[in-house]
Amino acid sequence: MPEHSFTGGEHVRNGGDVVVETLTALGTTHIFGIPGQHALGLFDAIRRSDLRFVSSRVENNSAFNADGYARATGEVAVMFVSTGPGALTALGALQEPYTTGVPVLVISAQIPRRGLGGQKNGLLHQIDDQQRSAQNVTKSTVVVRDAAHIPSAIADAWALAQSVPAGPVWVEIPQDVLLEPAGIPPVQDVAASVVARPARAELIAEAARLLAGAERPVIVAGGGVRRSATGRTELVRVAEALGAPVVSTAGGKGAIDFAHPLSAASWIEDRFTTELMEDADVLLVVGSTIGEVTSNYFTFAPRGTLIQIDAEPRALGSNYPVLGIHADAGLALGALADALPEPHPDAVARGAAIAADLRARVEARLAAQDLATEQEVLRQLRGAVPSDAQTFWDMTIAGYWAWSAWDPQDGEFHSAQGAGGLGFAFPAALAAAIGTGRRTLAVSGDGGGMYSVAELATARQHDADVTWLIVDDGGYGILREYMVGAFGQATATELARPDFVKLAEAFGIPAHTATVDTLGETIARTFTQPGPAVVVLPAVLRMFELT
Repeated sequence: MPEHSFTGGEHVRNGGDVVVETLTALGTTHIFGIPGQHALGLFDAIRRSDLRFVSSRVENNSAFNADGYARATGEVAVMFVSTGPGALTALGALQEPYTTGVPVLVISAQIPRRGLGGQKNGLLHQIDDQQRSAQNVTKSTVVVRDAAHIPSAIADAWALAQSVPAGPVWVEIPQDVLLEPAGIPPVQDVAASVVARPARAELIAEAARLLAGAERPVIVAGGGVRRSATGRTELVRVAEALGAPVVSTAGGKGAIDFAHPLSAASWIEDRFTTELMEDADVLLVVGSTIGEVTSNYFTFAPRGTLIQIDAEPRALGSNYPVLGIHADAGLALGALADALPEPHPDAVARGAAIAADLRARVEARLAAQDLATEQEVLRQLRGAVPSDAQTFWDMTIAGYWAWSAWDPQDGEFHSAQGAGGLGFAFPAALAAAIGTGRRTLAVSGDGGGMYSVAELATARQHDADVTWLIVDDGGYGILREYMVGAFGQATATELARPDFVKLAEAFGIPAHTATVDTLGETIARTFTQPGPAVVVLPAVLRMFELT
């Protein structure tokens, strides 16, 4: 039996209640997770609150739920997990928000205090150091040993999760602390101060001097621009002041509207884009590490000066020599826009011509390849999905295409390219739908889709307005393509898989099989009906040539 089991009589306010009171005071409305023995005090406390609990079926999907909810709503997402296997199962998925900068607060139960410290008490779920296991995928970890410490520990974690660079934080509370009577008054007012990260004045002055003297400035907009409250607005101010074409990374897609004349879109894996970046005499990189994908797999060889703005200090100069500015993207760009001189009247027109020429050359390269099916799939999807819809993409060939080809229009684009794990799209999209009250789209392959099939139950239980497109090519399609290209044949990429339509129907979810030609109308129909829906597209897609 769990310690402090219910034995009848009136409930005595305990540590679990303090947790829920604190979260409520901070503005939390939803909790994601799965109950577990050591966490029962947390879940019982939810019953006495107005919080809405969304139960996934696997803890890693709870983390993807929280990730998607935070991205879609802009709020800190909260998840409850239990000890040992439950906590450890969540860690793989937490790598994505940690890498991508998404604010998630994990409250994990722990074994009773007497079992902490590495001794072997034979307690269920006991591991040597659960807190240390979480350190690789979180900004901070803390163990709470007394109910009086709960409000400040959670408030500090709440603020840290949002302070740039944002990311997951981890609070552990032992079972006995959750169940013992709380000797503090009910929590009503909690202060959580989010730290701003402005740029240093001398760095902005030097960056402004370099950019004002540039003849061929180019901007690379990464995910940090999107995550910043003012990033998009200030990015446009700087781009227009310089007349600089703006290349969006996969994570930065939507940082500048693709319809803006200075947008060079996001064909970040195409050599023409790489050459544009290389030719810049001053390249301003904002909110990006210039990592593997953005550098076109480290073929990027800059010839000019690089200025890098990033809230994560470890990203500065990590791949190329830069003038590094450690700051929130929006704050730094705003200061930079204020410091730049008045633009030449023809500056935007010159930059727009460069951006338009790049996009035309990329399209011409694609037209010379046999990619009609792949382009039609993206065309059908873009025509069917409302312009303001949020879309979530797994690590699948369709998702890789979307990194470059998908125009988010008035919506938001989310993918798992930060950590590259499978199974992100569907649980993230269903939580986003619950959080926003708007239908979302998830896109997976059949391989990645198998990571998420259990969450069909979650979608049905909570009637999430989510459309899940599964592109069924019979295996791990992108790995098949990589292996054939590298070794002449693929090994271990072909998969037995279920009839996804019948599987969805077994959960009580409407499901449809589409062809490439009927994909758009099938997807569009799901956006007119409530609740979850599954669309299966049997198709083998290929990647475009990257050079």
